[in-house]
Amino acid sequence: MDILSFKVALAIYFISVLGYLSSLYVRRVLVAKIATWALTLAFINHTIFFMFRYAETAKIPVISLHEALSFFAWAITGVYLAFQLKTKTRVLGAFVSPIAFLLMILASVGLGGQVSIPLAMQGNLVPVHVVLAVSGEAFFSLASCAGAMYLIQERLIKNKKVSSFTRILPSLTDLDRINHASLLWGFPLLTLGIMVGSIWARTVWGSLWPWDPKQVWTLTAWICYALILHQRLAIGWKGRKAALFSLLAFGILLVSFVAVNLFFVTAHTFI
Repeated sequence: MDILSFKVALAIYFISVLGYLSSLYVRRVLVAKIATWALTLAFINHTIFFMFRYAETAKIPVISLHEALSFFAWAITGVYLAFQLKTKTRVLGAFVSPIAFLLMILASVGLGGQVSIPLAMQGNLVPVHVVLAVSGEAFFSLASCAGAMYLIQERLIKNKKVSSFTRILPSLTDLDRINHASLLWGFPLLTLGIMVGSIWARTVWGSLWPWDPKQVWTLTAWICYALILHQRLAIGWKGRKAALFSLLAFGILLVSFVAVNLFFVTAHTFI
């Protein structure tokens, strides 16, 4: 049942992607609303998958890389849908849904397979570390999506290319608000995730910070987000500058999440 739920969720994620992209093509918010309902249904099926997976393994399914990618897709979808309750940014789903679908495609590679977890990655604190860190990264993903759409919308307005297309896009105010709120939620979650991971590192390696490549890149991204958040709260950064730096910081975070496993020797590598 867990594999069936995953496949159903994957199929509906794809439908939501088609719906959001179609809304941009036909320039109708109504189509984006339908796509949002499809994305909600995908999120529900994805949640059911996690429930079945937990019942089968008695462990939170976030430890392997494929499970973490699946959880990332689930988290960013849930975060985006939560913002839908407060803002009218349905078309932003045209950025979010393809990311979630791509993550699900990558996660499906290890679907149903046996995962060999190193002893160092086995422990009660490891799932907590992963859930907190990936949840924070999901908020940062949404911040980058809002930032990218903000830059597109702003450019169209500055070039006086106001049309039926620009009218269906979210307002600059709503996009900046999502960027700000995502930073406020994502930063403490990632901070807690790093702290929990450090405590576990002290337990298994005897050091709070063994300077693993993934730790270094994550710390670099954390410093960037700390700077952005400080500038927003203390100096009043908003709009274009905040959007640009959010995209830059997220690029560093992507290196930490994906590229480190491909190009560096890291204790966080497992299959």
